[in-house]
Amino acid sequence: MTPSQDRDEAFMRLALNEARAAAEAGEVPVGAVLVKNDAVIATGRNAPIGSHDPSAHAEMVALREGARRLGNYRLDGCTLYVTLEPCAMCSGAMLHARLDRVVYGAPDPKTGAAGSVIDLFAQPQLNHQTRVQGGVLASAGAELLREFFKERRMNPHPLREDALRTPDAAFENLPGYPWAPRYLSDLPALGGLRLHYLDEGPALGQAQGERTLTWLCLHGNPAWSYLYRHMVPVFLGAGHRVVAPDLIGFGKSDKPKKDGAHSFTWHRQVLLEFVERLDLRDVVLVVQDWGGLLGLTLPMAAPDRYRGVLLMNTTLATGEAPLSPGFLAWRDMCASKPDFSVSRLFARGNPQMSEAECAAYDAPFPDRGHRAALRAFPPMVPEFPDSDGAAVGREARRFWREQWQGQSLMAIGQQDPVLGEPVMRALREDIRGCPEPMLLPQAGHFVQEHGEPIARAALRHFSPSDS
Repeated sequence: MTPSQDRDEAFMRLALNEARAAAEAGEVPVGAVLVKNDAVIATGRNAPIGSHDPSAHAEMVALREGARRLGNYRLDGCTLYVTLEPCAMCSGAMLHARLDRVVYGAPDPKTGAAGSVIDLFAQPQLNHQTRVQGGVLASAGAELLREFFKERRMNPHPLREDALRTPDAAFENLPGYPWAPRYLSDLPALGGLRLHYLDEGPALGQAQGERTLTWLCLHGNPAWSYLYRHMVPVFLGAGHRVVAPDLIGFGKSDKPKKDGAHSFTWHRQVLLEFVERLDLRDVVLVVQDWGGLLGLTLPMAAPDRYRGVLLMNTTLATGEAPLSPGFLAWRDMCASKPDFSVSRLFARGNPQMSEAECAAYDAPFPDRGHRAALRAFPPMVPEFPDSDGAAVGREARRFWREQWQGQSLMAIGQQDPVLGEPVMRALREDIRGCPEPMLLPQAGHFVQEHGEPIARAALRHFSPSDS
């Protein structure tokens, strides 16, 4: 091996290190190194996903940094080492930068512009000619790409760069929650985020007869589908289907890193697409807290899918009435103490819960980075008529007052200082045909922690022939 070959391989190994770093960040593993006079001027790795920049290929990143450091876009006397044959975009930039030489590793039969698909470097009419050499440590670069895409195929729900995912170990051995996880990441509104949900009991097409219902259980903040663990067995025991998603940012669903990723309109759209994807029918909508703020806007979009609604300590957010003092106190607490203990919050209002049950509500949020939704949701409640979600809330109120044809049932935890009996009785006036509520004097905001008798009452109310 000649000294020049040794030198090329040494710099290509540095480029391979950049490619490995790209793979660890969830990017296609391509790395680049810019060299002048045997000194590294700049490095680059693929970053179009993380930077939201379609031009952020490894070569482009290295060229930009090199030009900045040298103070000139013309990179005369420089050699660029890259682990994969450059595409047309990168090849054009290399020629424009007047590189002396380009050395690449593996060929790219799909987009390679140095000979595999086209050869931009062999165009004699161009006013600059850059020498090109391929195949340097090609097998190493190709192997990185093979392993990366193999893992992608094995993992159909790759984690987005701008999101976090609570480790599965955090959810091991939770009391009263034996159900297998299910995931979706291909709903248009999700944009690749992974949404977790329970789907138990007979699926559509398996169940026969009008007595079979689908109970769509929607949680609020800072809970997740674990909140329904006392109700799910009751519904399943009656032969019904139960579907319970974790909102994005909660439970086993992915958690965007930025508070600003969350909005009323976006979460509602995710739920609309979720109901459509699972083709849920004969639905009894079960809502509490944010499960109601969002969920009560769903049936008007597809009223034929819904047969009933079970309302627990929630409201319709229209932006017309002042927010309650209890909610304002909660919002202020969340803002002043963003690291509040979720488990202690549940323990204070539910003395019957075990320590392990309370800890299950901490499980989704191992650190501050996972808590963006907890910070984002309190100020997301529509406060003014033009707040996000307020107009659709008013539209939903008209639907429930004037067009709702299904059955309704209300259960109120009377110890709730935020969405307790006064708020719920006002909501009852907006639900056509809603009977007198079921009152639970011992229950607080998280009324599902007393959910078994509520579920049994709901079975009698919505499917009396099954009771």
